Amino acid sequence: MQRLIENYTDEHFDVIVVGGGITGASVAYEAATRGLKVALLEMKDFSWATSAATSKLIHGGMRYLANGEIRLVRESLRERRVLENIAPNFVYPMPAMMTHNSTQFKNNKRVVKVGMLMYDLLSYDKNFTWDRSKKIPMHKTISRREVIKREPNVRTSGLTGASIFYDCTSIFPERLTLAFIKSAVAYGAKVSNYTRVDGFLINDRQEVTGVQAKDLFSGATHAISGTMVINCGGPWADILLGVAKSDTQSCILRRSEGIHVITDRKLLSGKYVVGSMTPSGRHFFLIPWRGHTLIGTTDKSFTGNPDEYRVTRQSIDELLAEVNASFGDGTLSFADVRHTFGGLRPLVEDQTEETYVSSRRYEIFDNAEEGLNGLLTVEGGKYTTSRRLAENCLKIVAAKLKLPRVRSITAKHYLAGSEIRDMDAFVRAVHRDNKDFSGPTLEYLSRNYGTEYAAILELAREDSRLADTLNADGEILAQVTYAIRQEMALTLSDIVMRRTGIGTLGNPGKEVLQKVAAIAARELNWDAGKIKQEISDVNNLLKLPED
Repeated sequence: MQRLIENYTDEHFDVIVVGGGITGASVAYEAATRGLKVALLEMKDFSWATSAATSKLIHGGMRYLANGEIRLVRESLRERRVLENIAPNFVYPMPAMMTHNSTQFKNNKRVVKVGMLMYDLLSYDKNFTWDRSKKIPMHKTISRREVIKREPNVRTSGLTGASIFYDCTSIFPERLTLAFIKSAVAYGAKVSNYTRVDGFLINDRQEVTGVQAKDLFSGATHAISGTMVINCGGPWADILLGVAKSDTQSCILRRSEGIHVITDRKLLSGKYVVGSMTPSGRHFFLIPWRGHTLIGTTDKSFTGNPDEYRVTRQSIDELLAEVNASFGDGTLSFADVRHTFGGLRPLVEDQTEETYVSSRRYEIFDNAEEGLNGLLTVEGGKYTTSRRLAENCLKIVAAKLKLPRVRSITAKHYLAGSEIRDMDAFVRAVHRDNKDFSGPTLEYLSRNYGTEYAAILELAREDSRLADTLNADGEILAQVTYAIRQEMALTLSDIVMRRTGIGTLGNPGKEVLQKVAAIAARELNWDAGKIKQEISDVNNLLKLPED
């Protein structure tokens, strides 16, 4: 991929998408498949904010049933199946064990049973999967004794049993987002990270005709013209809209903070996602991920500038306290935290005061109603339903541009790098045909890179230094070279946090960071001072908060 901003030559686009998270990536892909000329601009790196701060789940939203949001749950369950189909190397069915206790009515097993039956009913097409191994069974209820046998760390006090149902895990959401972007590029879209939109081009008729964009690396600015601009800024959507019109009132977002912690403390069997309810009535999940336990998420109102958001020690302590009140032996502490991450979820303004029970529905607002024809703003949404959101967004674009009606194809085609009909057979073949690499390396590359894995192995075969293994997952230095040459990685954090998993379990240590930075320096022409600064930036990013 090449950065649009470095080679822009006054090209006019049909659609300019602002924002490179999963929403913007999905919209760009949907638009490109319809033959439109598309540009996608992201102010930092692709999938660096909300799209990276997920629980690694692709789910129907069981708890939204309690809010009566049947339509949202049905849409989410349908899109869960679509993602299993089009991204088979990233999305996998996973059993979840939701524990029940006798102290809270809404966690009573008989009450939950009703929700489980409805969840099964709403996912009636869940087994219409291209890969038969992706099929999902119906839920079942197990006894208290069976819960303790399967997951010994579940709190026994008040325990009455558990429901086991299936949702899906997403092994690397950042790379899944990148797969949408690569798919858009394959259809002709032009994309650019570290490209900030500082203003809008507006003609005498108050029509938006493009954007003013700045390359944050070179400092160069360009006026990029487009017939339609789609604001997919997520938690920044209202701020971006304010750049176009300071008195706008249509898109006023509330923001909800969600954090997660990762520990290598043995809390789970590794066979189930385990969900429990806190004394205050909130759910949290413990999720097996890369040999560790991922715990989350919180749902807490955030006020202030999203640019200044960070995970705090207080937020971590609050999450640990909720876990200790409901799960295990109550001794999980800050010392057990290996890594933490968090993000802001955009919520539309007219929802309930309590962010935990706020909807994750989305809205697509036509800013023509405010005198800004040519601008659409996306509000709210969730990762799982982003492809469907994009499909609905393009219906509005097609109507405004008077384009002929066409059916969306994005639910019918594999994402770039994910063209795999039988995932199990594919992984077996990768192991069989590449015996010069270790099993963990082949396992990791085949799943996280799909059909692109061979290009990484070829780099390592051409230069044996790039075959150096960096962690227990088997990641190798060739991934660093590939990230820079093929995936638009420009910083050390891009490489270790979003193109690879080198830093996503916490700080990998001085030696690993120096090795990665040395390869990056060779590709990006960094001098000694730049290497030092990049390593320092990553160390600061991965440092656990002290306040």
